[in-house]
Amino acid sequence: MECFAAGESNEKEAKCEELVIDIPQINEPARWSECCIYRVPNKLRQVNKEAYTPKLVSIGPFHHDLEELRGMKKHKLIYVEDFCSRTRKSQKDLASIIAEKEEEIRHYYSETFEQLDRKKFVEIILLDAIFIIELFLKNHECEKHEREKSDYILSNAWLESHIKQDLILLENQLPFKFLQKLHQSAFNGEEVTPFLELACQFFFPKKQIPMAMETEVKHFTDLQRTFYSPPNPKPYSKPLIPLRYTATKLYETGLEFEALVDTDSSKISLLDIDFAKDKCLERHPCFNLSWLFSCLPCLKSLRCSKSVQCILKVPQLVINDQTEALFRNLMALEQCHYPSNTYICNYVVLMDYLITTKEDVCLLVEKKVIVNRRGSSKAVTTLINTLCHQIVERESHYNDLHQRLNEHCDNSWNRLLATLTSVYFRDFWRGTATFAGFFVLAITFGNFLRPFVIKI
Repeated sequence: MECFAAGESNEKEAKCEELVIDIPQINEPARWSECCIYRVPNKLRQVNKEAYTPKLVSIGPFHHDLEELRGMKKHKLIYVEDFCSRTRKSQKDLASIIAEKEEEIRHYYSETFEQLDRKKFVEIILLDAIFIIELFLKNHECEKHEREKSDYILSNAWLESHIKQDLILLENQLPFKFLQKLHQSAFNGEEVTPFLELACQFFFPKKQIPMAMETEVKHFTDLQRTFYSPPNPKPYSKPLIPLRYTATKLYETGLEFEALVDTDSSKISLLDIDFAKDKCLERHPCFNLSWLFSCLPCLKSLRCSKSVQCILKVPQLVINDQTEALFRNLMALEQCHYPSNTYICNYVVLMDYLITTKEDVCLLVEKKVIVNRRGSSKAVTTLINTLCHQIVERESHYNDLHQRLNEHCDNSWNRLLATLTSVYFRDFWRGTATFAGFFVLAITFGNFLRPFVIKI
């Protein structure tokens, strides 16, 4: 009996040994504190792969082996020769600067690139870093001397625009700190234009640079985000409050849209949206005369008009063929690196709340809040509605704004105002017909009461 039990036990152990899975030791890539350049997560990439992939020039190790981008290598080599001539440095001297920082540079990326040996990695960084610095220097010279751009890239507006677009892609980056160091070392500490100024001049020509640019910039995608971020962001608050009304619904409840346009004298942050409401209107919504201004727009020029209107001040957004790639890469950066400060994601989600149909787009275009350079209102609607796919939003910079707008639309008087505006005072002719109808009704009612009044 014992022998049988022992035999059965041995048989079970043998079966268990067969079921044991040989799991190799897998070491996850170390995520260094300097890491800020990421491979875009698959969930985001699947929504629109093209928005994250360079079309003309590869920068850094992520896309260096793409066959369709190798045509730019000859231009990179020309720029290396020009830069060596400019700085009186040899390629060997410049490569030694990069070789000293090779391990540190690798720490900026979310992948280890073990397939790239030291020599190959230094070659990629050297070629791309010098190309960027020399491109910025040539652009600075063209701007400084106000002459026609003679460089092949800068003299071709189409080529310059698409290279500029490639340079803001999250996967197409070099560490900004390292580029600054290489730029400074190449000139042996000579007094030259700061690299940050060169970069801003290239990406934001003729625009006033906000003071926030003095903060540390991680790369060109981060530079774009810093440029658009609000100077004095409001604190986040929980729970997340969604906006329940679209632009047309808000407009019908007496809310006026005012576009804030960036000028040379004042820098307006794209994300700085404000809901202006007079204290009198807070207490007495019946004083909201938006219905009158909708049918008599000539009255809007009066000084008192703003005190009897609720106004949503929105910085003007220009939508063109580059807008989607810009926002998608900024949002991908926030999802990967700034999960607690998702200003760009919050802005796009707010625009998604405001825009549901092409009528919403038409209204915002009419109010000059949106400049549509894509031609079709439907195309803009589709763009805004798909930007937020696979984006996780746990809290919002606009929570307070959402709540105030919801309360505005939930107010019973504003709902009545929405009906009056949409049915009776939508435009001048309908408003005139409504007033004429009231006038005829008053005369008819007066004629009806006249015999009774005379008898009395």
